[in-house]
Amino acid sequence: MKKKKNEKKVTKKKKISWFTIFCGFADICVIAFFIVVYGPTNFKHWWITTALETGHHKYFANVLYSDKEIETIYRANIIDEVDEVTNVDEITFDSSEKTTFESEYERQILEHNKDDIYKLVEIDEKDYKGYMVVVYDASHISLSANYPHSFLTDIAKKENAKVAINAGGFTNTNMKPKGTVIRNGKIYSIGSRNTHGGGFIGFTKNNVLMLTTSSAEKAIKNGMRDAVQFGPFLIVNGKAANIKSTNNSDANRTAIAQRKDGIVLLLVIDGRGANGSKGISYKEMIALFQRYGAYNASNLDGGGSSTLVINNKIINNPRGYGYSGDRYLPNGWIVK
Repeated sequence: MKKKKNEKKVTKKKKISWFTIFCGFADICVIAFFIVVYGPTNFKHWWITTALETGHHKYFANVLYSDKEIETIYRANIIDEVDEVTNVDEITFDSSEKTTFESEYERQILEHNKDDIYKLVEIDEKDYKGYMVVVYDASHISLSANYPHSFLTDIAKKENAKVAINAGGFTNTNMKPKGTVIRNGKIYSIGSRNTHGGGFIGFTKNNVLMLTTSSAEKAIKNGMRDAVQFGPFLIVNGKAANIKSTNNSDANRTAIAQRKDGIVLLLVIDGRGANGSKGISYKEMIALFQRYGAYNASNLDGGGSSTLVINNKIINNPRGYGYSGDRYLPNGWIVK
């Protein structure tokens, strides 16, 4: 039998199955996952500190890391708060008018109309954005805790408040406040244990922002009229807390402060990408308050709770995990 000339040997090409492609892609994802989670420490610090700070979703930290790793990161990020109680005598309530200012920050605070109760200052830094409400008379500030839980806009409307911000933390299950709440010089409610450091944050009958780690009974005896139990304390008697770690996480945050002249600063910073703001760390917040002359300052509840309402409208961009806008809150600081 004759062979055909120029007979070519045909080789069949092997087709790559979708299963093979899927497996290859899965392998790449797994490798990338382990590199991110167990490689660079920045992600580990961010994941664990963010989970611990939320209060409501601490279990997220255990999804990726062991208790030992979480404890190590936690210890590395502890904030050494100033071990002092606010010296109320240092707040002078000096209302003398100035025509020259030491800095632009001083001008933003002190330049206002004589009859102004408050002034809104926009905070627009490189990595974080938000608002600071400058309150010139602290007697206009009180704590609203009349409602088991309500939107801050509803609280402001019912209280006929010009300004409202969120105050203390709470549990997700039943909206019970974290720590004890003091209102009108009496214990209003005793909530679950406060785990955010600090202590009582509130105003005395003489309108001084007092920060104290004492019992509720002692705080009331020392003149406290309205307070929530939260933290950490950022500045006490002009002394800043020591932030040990440079990896202190950025987040939506709300805070309150008072200058020696009695002017109160209510700060709300957006986070999670809202308005291009990644959020602010405790260290950055301390530095910001120092630029504006804060003598006592404390962190309040943050995350998705960070909300500023002026004239019944939300001014900032509250954003949580999977939601945005107003959320239920058990209490808030209001300006009337």
